[in-house]
Amino acid sequence: MSNFFALIPAAGSGSRMHNELPKQYLPLNNRPMIYHAISALFQNHRITRIFVVLAPNDNEWIKYDWSEFSEKLTTLNCGGATRAVSVLNGLTAAKQKNLIGASDWILVHDAARPCLTSIQLEKLINQLADDEVGGLLAVPVADTLKRGNAEYRIAHTESRENLWQAQTPQMFRYDLLTTALRNTANIHITDDASAVEALGLRPKLVLSDTYNFKVTYPQDLALAELIIQKRNNP
Repeated sequence: MSNFFALIPAAGSGSRMHNELPKQYLPLNNRPMIYHAISALFQNHRITRIFVVLAPNDNEWIKYDWSEFSEKLTTLNCGGATRAVSVLNGLTAAKQKNLIGASDWILVHDAARPCLTSIQLEKLINQLADDEVGGLLAVPVADTLKRGNAEYRIAHTESRENLWQAQTPQMFRYDLLTTALRNTANIHITDDASAVEALGLRPKLVLSDTYNFKVTYPQDLALAELIIQKRNNP
């Protein structure tokens, strides 16, 4: 029987937040933002271990108390220059520790998606546990999309038919994901599903909702704060 592991690449700086502190450590509801991503994964009974991939020179992690997650949490200081490199390095390091099997499921989740719910996570696992490829949480694009030109004017309107906005977690088996990431080592990709697609496979889209958004800009942090506070005080 395959096991379920989660991996959070957290070696980036989050430059678009305009803050010296790496984005994953920005305060959110009196906790570093990555805390909320870890907590959502930790509470799922099928996820047996959570790997957090940090930059080799990360000095922030040890400033916080992570003891409540200690039975499942493993940190790996092998992050790379890109998200894809960090994920691949983390998977390789975990395999070298004999912690992951070739057919085990890996759920890669963004540290900057603090509003993931237990319902979304359970739905993803249930719909993909028997899938031949794997897949990801996503939402259909609702807004009208405009293609701009170099002068910041509209070149044309893009059709939004069958367009989806990718989220995380993205769930694939260890061997498939590592093969895909190695295959795209010299190609710029922004998520794991893109690497799997490059192998000619078609990951499954699992319907999520817009609350599972990625904190990218300062205003996103305020919205995430409101969502988490409302959940904690219904």
